[in-house]
Amino acid sequence: MYEKIIQNLKDADCDSCFIDKFLNASGKERLCLLNRYRKSLLENLHVCQKKLDCLDYLIFNLEQEKNI
Repeated sequence: MYEKIIQNLKDADCDSCFIDKFLNASGKERLCLLNRYRKSLLENLHVCQKKLDCLDYLIFNLEQEKNI
């Protein structure tokens, strides 16, 4: 059972320190750790999305200039 949990955490890019904390935590603490980690990943996703939006805007503008 623990092997699948550990592999799932590794697949989610959790480091060994996080995995150790998770395995030593109680049920409620585990949920808090996972929710915090998920929130962190989501924040990073939004930062990356903003960067992509900026590049898309630049690409669009350059393509529009090329068509003039």
